[in-house]
Parts: sequence; C-alpha cells; structure tokens
Amino acid sequence: MTDAVVRRVRLQEWRQVRDLRLRALRDPVASIAFLSTAEEALAQADDFWQQRTADAAMGEDAAQFVAVAGERWVGSVTVLLRAAGSTDTLGRTVDAPQADLVGVFVDADHRGRGILDALVEAAAAWAEEAGASGLTLDVHTDNARAQAAYRRLGFTPTGLGVDTAAGYEIQMHRAAR
Repeated sequence: MTDAVVRRVRLQEWRQVRDLRLRALRDPVASIAFLSTAEEALAQADDFWQQRTADAAMGEDAAQFVAVAGERWVGSVTVLLRAAGSTDTLGRTVDAPQADLVGVFVDADHRGRGILDALVEAAAAWAEEAGASGLTLDVHTDNARAQAAYRRLGFTPTGLGVDTAAGYEIQMHRAAR
C-alpha cells in the first residue's frame, strides 16, 4: 500500500510541478522515458509552468495527478484526452478518441510502494469519467522496467509503434475497467 496521497495538481502549484518535472528529467532512464531534457525544461519561463499547471489543474482535456508523501512530491502522471483526427504526442493521427498517459514518473526511493498503481488508477478514473474507453501510452523498447510495470497494471501492446529521436516506442493500451 502506498504511503502517498494521490490527487490532481492544484493551480498554484506550478513551482512544484516544475521541480518534479526536473527531477523526472534527471532520472537515469529519462533519455528514453521522456521527450524533453532537463536543460529544455530549465530554459522555460515561469509563465510556461504556470500555464502548464493551470491546464493540468483545471483543463477539460488534460489532468495531472501527483503523489505526495508527507510534504514531498514523489510521483506524477498526466492524462491527455485526444479527439479523433487530432495528433498525439508522437505525431500520429488519432483514429478514435483516446486518453494518453504521459509524463509518468515515480521517485526511485518510492518505487514498489503502489504509487504507480494509485497514479494510474486516478488518471484512469478521470479519463473514464470524461468518456474515455481506456488508457493508451507509449514506452521505449529499451525501457524494460516501465514495460513490466505497465503490463502488471493491465496494459498490453497494440502492435503499433513509432521511431522517435530517442529510438523506437511501442504503444500499449488498457481498456476501461
């Protein structure tokens, strides 16, 4: 069972959103887990983080969930609703509405405590309430740890994938429960 509280990010928490994103981007596997770098994130102005947080806190098409253990933010996931005909994070056209799970991160010293499970469940509940039929995500073929975690949570490969600057990403999906 997790020792963290999972909740949606709040409007005024842009500094915490920024700081957690920077920690995620400094993770040893960040180069195959994220589409940006810590240097790129550091170059963003405060108004970027304020808008990003506002969208994640109050948006109808995006929500960010965080895991907070005591006062420390230890994990995060964002879910993005995609309409049919729109483009996903990797530039693919979306054929049918979908909910994409992105920006998944749990601090190394909090892994194995159920935090990922709680974050994914919060994202799934939000997405399903918005009408999504499940969650879709992309994971690098070399990120065996993440693939195993997603399989444990009920995600299966769709057979689709795409080449990115970081290498090949496979798509995984989990139907609504």
